[in-house]
Parts: sequence; C-alpha cells; structure tokens
Amino acid sequence: MATGSGRYLRYILFAVFGLTIIYFISTSSLPSYAQPLTSGTAFSWERPGESKSSTSAEDLVHLPETTPAADISQSVETTTPNVVPTIPSELSSSAPGERVNATFVTLARNTDIWEIARSIRQVEDRFNRNYNYDWVFLNDKPFDENFKKVTTSLVSGKTHYGEIPVEHWSFPSWIDQKKAEAVREDMRRRKIIYGDSVSYRHMCRFESGFFFRHPLLQQFEYYWRVEPSVELFCDIHYDPFRYMKENKKKYSFVLSLYEYVETIPTLWDSTKKFIKAHPEHISPDNSMGFLSDDGGETYNKCHFWSNFEIGNLDWLRSKPYLDFFETLDKDGGFFYERWGDAPVHSIAAGLLLRKDEIHFFNDIAYYHVPFTHCPTGDDVRQKLRCHCNPADNFDWKPYSCTSRFFDLNKLKKPEGWEAQV
Repeated sequence: MATGSGRYLRYILFAVFGLTIIYFISTSSLPSYAQPLTSGTAFSWERPGESKSSTSAEDLVHLPETTPAADISQSVETTTPNVVPTIPSELSSSAPGERVNATFVTLARNTDIWEIARSIRQVEDRFNRNYNYDWVFLNDKPFDENFKKVTTSLVSGKTHYGEIPVEHWSFPSWIDQKKAEAVREDMRRRKIIYGDSVSYRHMCRFESGFFFRHPLLQQFEYYWRVEPSVELFCDIHYDPFRYMKENKKKYSFVLSLYEYVETIPTLWDSTKKFIKAHPEHISPDNSMGFLSDDGGETYNKCHFWSNFEIGNLDWLRSKPYLDFFETLDKDGGFFYERWGDAPVHSIAAGLLLRKDEIHFFNDIAYYHVPFTHCPTGDDVRQKLRCHCNPADNFDWKPYSCTSRFFDLNKLKKPEGWEAQV
C-alpha cells in the first residue's frame, strides 16, 4: 500500500509541475490582442478592389506594436492612411475654379425613374460629383414623390422639377388633326419608327422650340441634355460647360448620322423658305457644306444626334433661332410628317452659327442605343480610364457624318481612325 500511495503522489506532483510550465509559457510568449494598431497599419478581410463602405471600427483586427513588419506583410494588406470610411451627409465639390451658369436638363416621365437614375449615376460618377451642377427635370405630367426622392438623392447639385405648359405639348390651332391622323396611320402601315406616335411628335416639337423657354431654365446660360439609359464610358477631367463658354461655343455633339428621309420629306423646303425670308440670319461662315452636297439645293440628311448636346440657351432664345423655329412650326411638319428635334437643331446650328461655334467632344465617350462614341486613340482612352470597345465607335462608319464635319472644318482626324472605318 505504501508503495502504491507513493506512486500516485509522484503522478500528482508531475501533473502539477507540467501545468505550471504550460501556464508560464502561455503568459510570457502570446501577444495581447487588446493593444492598439501600429500607426498606418490596418487589417481587414477586404480583397483588392472591394468596397470599404461597410467597414467599421469593430471589423479591424488589432495587432501588437511589437509584431515585426515582415510578419504583418505576409498575412495582411496595409492601407495608408488608416481611415474608417463613413457615408457623407452630402456630396460636395472638389474641382477648383468657378462654375458656369449651367444645368443638366432631362425630359422624363415618372415611369422612366430607374432608366434616368442609371443616367444620373453615369453623369455624376464620371463628372458632376466634382462640379455639383444643378439638374432640371421636365414632364408633361406632375412628377411623383418617388421620382423626386430618387433623383434628388443621386444629384450632387440642386434639383428642379417642372411641368410643361399644355400649349407646349399639344396640337397648335393651325394643325388639321384629321390630316395629321391620316399621316400617322400611313406611317404605321409603312412601319416608320415612331411614325404613329402622337407623344413622340409633341416631344420633338417641344425639344425643338420650347424647352429653353420653360421658366426653370430662364436663369441658366448653358444646358447639357441627358436622356434615360445613357452611358458615359470615360472620366471627364475638366468642365465642358466652362470649355464652351471660354471658347465661345454655342452647340456641341458627340454623334452624327443621316436622318430617315421618310420622316422629313419637306423639311428642307421649309428651310429654304426661311433662308429666303431671313437672309440676315444666315452666318457668312456657316456649315452649309455639312448639310448639303450641292450648295443648299437639297439636304443630305446629316444631323447631330441631339440626345446628347451641350449648348447655349441664349442662342436658342435668340431671334434668329426663334424665327427659324416659327417658320417650321407654321408649316406643320412636326405633325404632317415626323420632323425630329435633331435635324431641326442641326440645320439651325449649321446655318445660324459660325463653323467655329460648333464643337465635337471626342473625349466624352457616350452610348445611347444603338450607337456608341468611343474616343479614337489608345492614349486618350487610357488617360481617361475608358471602358468602351473602340470597335464599337460609330464616328468613322459610312452612316456617320462626323468625317464630313472634320473635313469641312479642316480638322485633323485622330490617329487610328482608319482602322475604325
């Protein structure tokens, strides 16, 4: 018994001794994770390129000051400075310089909300988040609260909401509505795009002659038209409004093409009537060569695509432009045919402005179904962080009129344009 009791006693002593050694090792060699982070060092489960917007102070794992830098670099990613991101209460400008008296303008319906939300994010992310220009929204019906709430939250500048006066979105008194209805039915049978649409005709007439007269736009000098579901492919590192003002530009574009002849059979007849009645309005240094191949006898159908345009509102409100619009409007082609605002704006710019008052923005990459303007030149696209496919660029394709614009103005075409023909 004595021998057995002594054996058990030795086992107990060995166990106590072993536990004592383990405790000593653990308390002297393991770091304390309650110590603060080394300055400039942070650790998170974030992969490169992932958003940090959801990171909080509790998500950061604290490392001891005594941990060697070499050990940290093997297991964590470092960020400098160590700032925990927060959601800003409002978007603020960061670009230097004074702002031009300008606004974005969008014609939209309440049902367009998510399509226009996409466009706003494109414009804000690529440009306006740094400039905070206002945005005017126009509708032939009152905007609902959801439209206002969503768009206000996305725009970095002030938002303005206006209803279009009935007289700017209806048949004028001189239009024979039975004749107009017969035209729509004929175009429907011939499957002409928007040929049977009444609202499309009201829209084209409004954009041609009335949007710039709306009370909300009277305070502004320049406008940038934005439509639903557009895309901007490149960063815009300067202020296009400021460029327009400082260089005395009145109208600008990124895409040009030929109009459907079936929609404007007599538009040039009305234009020639205006030229004859108001020769004083025609600029001596005009762009007739862009519009006509025979000195003005016929229209070649070239026009600037107006779903993107940056322009001078004072020019649109001027007597020459208003006289031009009144001539067209009285002839009734918006309803007896299907005149679009794009050829109307283009013909007006081509005749009333000097050639050097019209500008092509090569560096503003743009998409509106089905056409793409992707800047020509690898260097330009890389500097502007573009993600468009240059093979999609429409500029130098046979159905584009941009090459004609370059030739008329004796502009050098960008390097590499031949590969995109």
